[in-house]
Amino acid sequence: MREAFVSTALASLETDPRVTVVLADISEDRFETAAARYPERVVNVGIREQLMVGVAGGMALTGMRPIVHTIAPFLVERPFEQLKLDLSHQDAGAVLVGVGSSYDYAAGGRTHMAPGDVALLDTLPGWRVHVPGHADEAARLLRDSLEGDDRVYLRLSERGNAAARPVDDGLVTVRSGSARRGGVVVAVGPMLDRVLAATDGLDVTVAYTATVRPFDRAGLNRLVAAAGQADVLVVEPYLEGTSAHEVATALADRRHRQRSLGVSRADEVRGYGTAADHDRAHGLDTEGIAKAARDFFLV
Repeated sequence: MREAFVSTALASLETDPRVTVVLADISEDRFETAAARYPERVVNVGIREQLMVGVAGGMALTGMRPIVHTIAPFLVERPFEQLKLDLSHQDAGAVLVGVGSSYDYAAGGRTHMAPGDVALLDTLPGWRVHVPGHADEAARLLRDSLEGDDRVYLRLSERGNAAARPVDDGLVTVRSGSARRGGVVVAVGPMLDRVLAATDGLDVTVAYTATVRPFDRAGLNRLVAAAGQADVLVVEPYLEGTSAHEVATALADRRHRQRSLGVSRADEVRGYGTAADHDRAHGLDTEGIAKAARDFFLV
């Protein structure tokens, strides 16, 4: 996904004079040639993430379309005040592109982990949040985002699904269950392949989305109505329960049950380990998702 982002951003610099790239050392080498060609539109501020967002806000207010890129904890958490003031409060648009979300870079320790990034952005109005599950989806979502002038967070992952899926706004049905038992599983971005494997043999509908904000409330309501039972399991690659309020709002007119799977809120995993180790610890590997799905739906 990171390579798809870089190639798409470089192509956009060539074709769209509005596009700028603002970096804080991360990926600076990948934009070195572009910076030499477009020194006024490719800016590396060094390890100054607050300044990075402030510069992007100023560019946006002059009519530019800035891409702001670094590792997720340094993109969302460290400069959150600038996201709140220099972008949201000023109603300025930018495309934030983060890598290393949740614990992709687990070997770097807690400073390089950001499982709460989407939940934190959820406190600000007007943000569009994309969580692609494949490199082709990431490229498409970036191209589409650069055409607008709104605030976008494109959350890239080191791991993804085997095949790209449609990324138009809304839930896409990947596997349909019957109405005998019913239930809906919403798989977000890179969780889809694991969800499909984990729910194999369960009579549930599996839906996919690469766009979590705005959340497709109407689409979820339709899926639940077709499934015949208002049981919803959401599997997200970030903090568990991040979209629980969206499900509750979508199904406010229905009696329903919901469960959220994601990075645990209860216990912090203090060992560095690998991303796969963290998946197992949080029940986000195939076996953990399968157990949770059986416990939830087979009651």
